[in-house]
Amino acid sequence: MKAPVSRSRSGRAAWRTRRLAQTLRRTDDPDVTLLMEELSSRDRMLRDAAQREAQLRSELEEKRGEADALRRVGEATGSAFDHEEMLKVTADIATKITGTDSCQVYLLDTARAELVMRAADESFANMVGKIRLKLGEGITGWVARERRPVSVSSGAYLDHRFKDFPGMDELEYESMLSVPLVTRGEILGVINVRTRQPHEYSKSQVRLLSGIANQVAGAIERSRRYRKLELHAVQLHTLSEVSQAITSNMYLEELLQLFVTMTARTMSYKICTVMMVDPIKGELVIKASQADNKEYLNKPNLKIGESVSGRAVSERKVITISDVLKAPEYIFPDIAQRAGVRSIASIPLMINGAVIGVLNCYTEKVHVFSMEEVVILQALGNQAALAIEHAKLLVKSAVIQEMHHRIKNNLQQIVSLVRLEMRYSKYTTVEDALNDTLSRILAISTVHELLTRDDLDVVSIKKVAESILNATQQAVVPPGKSIRSEITGDDFVLPLAKATSMALVLNELVQNAVEHGFKTLNDGRIRVQLSDEPTEFRVAVLNDGEPLSPDFSFKTANSLGLSIVETLVRGDLQGTFTLENAVYDHGIIAIVRFPK
Repeated sequence: MKAPVSRSRSGRAAWRTRRLAQTLRRTDDPDVTLLMEELSSRDRMLRDAAQREAQLRSELEEKRGEADALRRVGEATGSAFDHEEMLKVTADIATKITGTDSCQVYLLDTARAELVMRAADESFANMVGKIRLKLGEGITGWVARERRPVSVSSGAYLDHRFKDFPGMDELEYESMLSVPLVTRGEILGVINVRTRQPHEYSKSQVRLLSGIANQVAGAIERSRRYRKLELHAVQLHTLSEVSQAITSNMYLEELLQLFVTMTARTMSYKICTVMMVDPIKGELVIKASQADNKEYLNKPNLKIGESVSGRAVSERKVITISDVLKAPEYIFPDIAQRAGVRSIASIPLMINGAVIGVLNCYTEKVHVFSMEEVVILQALGNQAALAIEHAKLLVKSAVIQEMHHRIKNNLQQIVSLVRLEMRYSKYTTVEDALNDTLSRILAISTVHELLTRDDLDVVSIKKVAESILNATQQAVVPPGKSIRSEITGDDFVLPLAKATSMALVLNELVQNAVEHGFKTLNDGRIRVQLSDEPTEFRVAVLNDGEPLSPDFSFKTANSLGLSIVETLVRGDLQGTFTLENAVYDHGIIAIVRFPK
């Protein structure tokens, strides 16, 4: 009889040995008996070798299967897929090569310290992104927290760590193998496989799923590094562009708008805003933003020290909030929610140790600003502060270059006023005419004096009013009269041309109040009210002197001062002027309104 050809070499040797032993058993020779025992021992050894060879062949096939599975996972994780697609392919491969019925991949959301299902087989595809659990919650959360695999062969739903999630039909699955995704000691997520029937997971299956987990964790880590390098390159490019902008002949508004647009685009932020310090009001005012949400753009100014931005200015340090909707110190959570922003980083803008503003960067989703990201934002903030200072110097230079032209225009304006006085006024003395002329010249010079002290080509109207009231007290109020003056309301600033016209208007109205309202009275008060309203500015001059006659009309009053006011308000300020008896207070009120 021939040995079957399908047997291995050790198997064929064992078969021949057994045939020889059967032949020798038929003899009674002691030597033969001894030989038979030796042959029997050899037979056992050969059978053990055959079993070992079969086991090794089986293990080799398993290793080949594992190697092929890991190769396929490696191809998936190393391909050009995005995260979601890569994880979906991995879940499908893991289900097939482990011979299980279901697979889910969870990734850690570090901002919320939650595990989020990011991929699953077809059975749970509709639950992707909807299942969230805390570290330590359920078997999956326990694996992530402890960073150790868990294998349950049957009754996984009876495990003390188990948690049922609606829509997952987890009671249908008996077994579960859960393995952590870990790289460099950092937990990234968890991968699970399950079977509907009880199943004892072999060392090979545990090893295989752990290998898949390592492949996925490595791919995620590589992707993160690539994104960091890419972001770093973009950030450096942004810094370079901002530096180039500093050297360009760009005015402040244009430069700030370019800056926030570049920062939002390159740093992938939902909204970027620059707020500047208003030293007069002690507030932060939005000067540039690429946001298109009108409610956000029109939100009230912040007091220094108020909310996140105000604190960043007062404390002179970067402040970040990962979720403004839950932060009690953020005072506009309702506006933030409607604008679609969740996280904020506020970076103070500083020049020579002084804070001039703040850069606010908002993200659409909950976000933890890394130390590297904060360093980049600080560098951007420093560049922005330099750009602002540079723009101010450019404006100052332009003002100086044009000052002689503006002075010439103002001198011509004074000449015109003098000619009007010569032609239409009815002064009784030369001194009265000269006093009026001097007061108008001083009103114009007040604007230029303030311009040399302010930061930009704008003038504070409150300061103009203070100067005019002081000059009136010294030069116009006759001896023996006690006329008090005060300024109330919100200050605002105007560009040079409008500020000059407003100064002349205020001068005429204050002088008119002194000369006509207190002509027969020796005691009284003049109050200037300033209002910064949503669409217009309002300036009112009130006096509690003698009221106007019932038939008074400034259009027929034949007053040079009122004619000058009417001309300047309608022509230069494009506004309206009214003069009437005060309704709620005794006296006269003159009101000037003009659009912003």
